[in-house]
Amino acid sequence: MKKLFYILSLTLGISLLAACHTEENGTNQPEAAVMQDGVYEGLGEGRSGMIKVAIEVENHILTAIRILSQSESKFAQPAEQQIMDAVLEKQTIEGVDAVSGATLTSNGMLTAIGMAIDASKGIQQEEATYNDTSCDIVVVGAGGAGLSAAVQAASMGANVIVLEKQGIIGGNTNYATGGLNAAETSVQQKLGIIDSKKSHFDDTMSGGHFLNDSSLVATLVNKAAEAVDWLISLGADMSNVGQMAGSSQKRTHRPDGGAAIGPHLMSVLNKAVQAENISIRIRNTVTALTEQSGKVTGVKVSTSKGTYSIQAKAVILATGGFGANLSMIGQYRPELKDFHTSNHHGATGDAFGWVAPLQASLVLMDQIQIHPTGEAGSHLLITEAVRGNGAILINREGVRFANEMWTRDKLSDAILQQTGKKAFLVFDQSVRQSLSAIENYAQQGLITSADTPSELAEALDIPVSAFAETMEKYSLYQTTGEDKDFQRKAEEMPRPLTEAPYYAIEVEPVIHHTMGGIRINPQAEVVNQAGKAIPGLYAAGEVTGGVHGGNRLGGNAVADIIVFGQIAGTSAAQSLGLK
Repeated sequence: MKKLFYILSLTLGISLLAACHTEENGTNQPEAAVMQDGVYEGLGEGRSGMIKVAIEVENHILTAIRILSQSESKFAQPAEQQIMDAVLEKQTIEGVDAVSGATLTSNGMLTAIGMAIDASKGIQQEEATYNDTSCDIVVVGAGGAGLSAAVQAASMGANVIVLEKQGIIGGNTNYATGGLNAAETSVQQKLGIIDSKKSHFDDTMSGGHFLNDSSLVATLVNKAAEAVDWLISLGADMSNVGQMAGSSQKRTHRPDGGAAIGPHLMSVLNKAVQAENISIRIRNTVTALTEQSGKVTGVKVSTSKGTYSIQAKAVILATGGFGANLSMIGQYRPELKDFHTSNHHGATGDAFGWVAPLQASLVLMDQIQIHPTGEAGSHLLITEAVRGNGAILINREGVRFANEMWTRDKLSDAILQQTGKKAFLVFDQSVRQSLSAIENYAQQGLITSADTPSELAEALDIPVSAFAETMEKYSLYQTTGEDKDFQRKAEEMPRPLTEAPYYAIEVEPVIHHTMGGIRINPQAEVVNQAGKAIPGLYAAGEVTGGVHGGNRLGGNAVADIIVFGQIAGTSAAQSLGLK
């Protein structure tokens, strides 16, 4: 008989639960099993860590659900309650959808409750037991870069295993909201947008303070349009194109209505993984790379059931950055050690220890990006697409203090100079209607709203007259196309902010992206300190360094993970003689 083994597969706005079959042995009870009276516990992985719940069953009916422990923010509580109410009503997790805007928390709750319900039926969900094995390619990390690499390699005929240390797939890609930067795309052409790869290159180099590896940037901008078409071929919606801070043109591709890009791409990539019959092993933690005569030959893996090894002809590292490892942050940038982070809790930089024995080269490790608009209570990112669609920033004195379209580093510095080191992101109904991602913030209770600017100022406890003057002045600047205070470009002020209701989100700078990492060449091969490629080892995504230089432009991270994920998969497969 087979033991139940679950992975979480991210989908857009619906439950993440999906069954995944592996080689393990165990027992499975019939679905008709009845819940037995008693108290049962279950675990699931949410946005910020493990969620532990207890259920109570009386007369074979689920009567109560309690949260025993969790690490989720207070803004997740309404979603948690909604999930519990829905399960109690249905008496099952089947058909209970994730709460939009709190997808990861929702699915952590559903996983935990599902485990407890199964326990009440005598069904034990245990993690798989794996033995030493072999394959063509091992991909470490099941985020956007890892799954792009896996799908690409598998499509070329490689036998691929994906390892993920977390209980869910997606990594930081789950939280990506803005979009994917690409120039000269088929989508831009349909929309009549004139752009160039040269402009994308120049913006990226300038935004990165020219610390970027120009060969990697050239690869990024030359391959990004192909990446958009590839995603579309897999079923992705990339029909909406907006403009992000630091970009001179509209080149940020995202789903219709400006919906969050990350959850959508993870849904698309996960379907592609299933279509290619790629094995994803969650809660499988790599502890070391294996090598022979300088060539990487596989990985060592740890699970709750023990350890095992995978022998492989190539290994692709797609483990993400170290934005959640405050010890590493403090090592490279001591002044940031007490900052909050927008990263998921698994972004701990594990791969840097694995590559050290191979003398892998690291680059720009002190280049750590601070995102200017993390929500002040939850530290969830508020996408800069809100600013791109017209929002402004004001301080506690009720006045603008910066050009809202400055690069992230410059704008973060400006916010940190304000009272309380925070600001308010202010917008109106027209902006809200222009960007569906804002609805997620509303559903999480992050937005303060009012019918008039004066009422909004009172709700925010800021000077009413100063704020009213600020709003009137900005409306005039937008109408005339000339920002006399901070020189925001006319095309970057698409709306006058005069349509009620009015909204505000309190924001503060948070650690967002680690631009430094493992050095790679344009073929995504990991390079050693002597400047030579390490045989059998590839890397893609935030674990690498050099693409973004000293500051990453919004929209370039998603481009990075897809482009270099594809390249890593292609290069690894080609090293096996596959085409």
